[in-house]
Amino acid sequence: MRIDQSDSTTTDTSLPVDDASDTAAVEPDADVCVLGLGHVGLPTALLAAQEHTVVGVDIDQSRVDAIERGDLPMDEPDIDQLYERVAADFSAQTTVADADVYVIVTPTPVDAERAVADVSYVEAAAEMIAPTLSPGDLVVLESTVPPGTTERLVAPTLETSGLSRSEFRLAFSPERASPGETLTEMVENSRVVGGIDEESVDAACAFYDSFVTGAVRRTVPRVAEFVKLVENTFRDVNIALANEFALVAEELGLDVHEAIDLANEHPRVGIHHPGPGVGGHCIPVDPNFLSQHTTRDRLVSLARDVNDSMPAHVVQGVEDLLDGDTDATVTLLGAAYKGGVGDTRRTPTRTLVDLLAGLGVDVRLHDPHVDSFPVDPEPLAEAVAGSDCLVLVTDHSEYTALDPSELGEVMATKNLYDTRGLLDTPSWEAAGFEVAVLGDGRTQE
Repeated sequence: MRIDQSDSTTTDTSLPVDDASDTAAVEPDADVCVLGLGHVGLPTALLAAQEHTVVGVDIDQSRVDAIERGDLPMDEPDIDQLYERVAADFSAQTTVADADVYVIVTPTPVDAERAVADVSYVEAAAEMIAPTLSPGDLVVLESTVPPGTTERLVAPTLETSGLSRSEFRLAFSPERASPGETLTEMVENSRVVGGIDEESVDAACAFYDSFVTGAVRRTVPRVAEFVKLVENTFRDVNIALANEFALVAEELGLDVHEAIDLANEHPRVGIHHPGPGVGGHCIPVDPNFLSQHTTRDRLVSLARDVNDSMPAHVVQGVEDLLDGDTDATVTLLGAAYKGGVGDTRRTPTRTLVDLLAGLGVDVRLHDPHVDSFPVDPEPLAEAVAGSDCLVLVTDHSEYTALDPSELGEVMATKNLYDTRGLLDTPSWEAAGFEVAVLGDGRTQE
């Protein structure tokens, strides 16, 4: 269902934006139902189970079965130990359970044809809750959505229960967590809670206070929805700026990494480093939700274009190293979208695989954190043997320990393209490699 932005419903912006205080208590043994057991929903459910009785709901029976036997479908520090601690108060199933608190953490992908948010999963979750909704129950939407979704889609869907929105509590509160640090950040980072009325804000703040140590800020739903999109769009634009600096530095024969490090010593400058593209569930997606209902998004849309263009720029750099030899073998080092994790959601490596394969190149892959991918990851020795070019894609710390002399002995041709500026270029050159670094024009002259 597409949200009708022409709806005449207005948002009450009179609620104070402040720390939560004097909120109505949520009982420690409250019944909580979390809908969506993905990268955010499952950790949320387990953290809440420290203080409440929690039922996690997912429509994927295989996922539910795996979670029930303790085989958690995500690689996150300390999550297995947390599961063991709360197992007595947590269960997973495919149907919604009667609860005091419902938390919606379903996916919100981009509809590829219309380039707008697909909120059908959110709507389906609200439809599942409606038959069990009772007066005074709290529903919290955590899924990232366009501003207005909580009030214009979720609220009326819940009202199909026969209750008016004044009879239940409804709020929006986005997570702030990064893969590899999810549990720590979910607990320690501040939260923004936007409720449709004071009672909703009070109830939602009290719920998060039960397992969040960071500040819990109070506002209205549209502001909270907007905040989430602003946060991730800021990062996308910052990365795009760094990527554009990299392209300019290559033309000028300068090292953008050195320049950025020096610029960031300025107390009011904080530039990200460039890379082969932007991955993950949030940053490549959320700016689209911000721009889909406005004509004033020129910088936001341009940043998306810049970041989406980086894999093609990398492939051009690889072609230059190979002197146009499309019969070559190229080894990609890294499938995950960021270092230290096995998360491959929207990773630029997928695009690199497709672009290189489209040239006729034989593509191999290695990643110490990833077991499965469209191109099967191989042990390092097998992935490198006979290769004509290594492409460092993911900034895994393990790659800083690579021995260029040892790898060079088994390669057909010694070429290296470093998309992260992670490796020590002089040591690779000393081992006989021709090296190109994204953003370092000195290595490409």
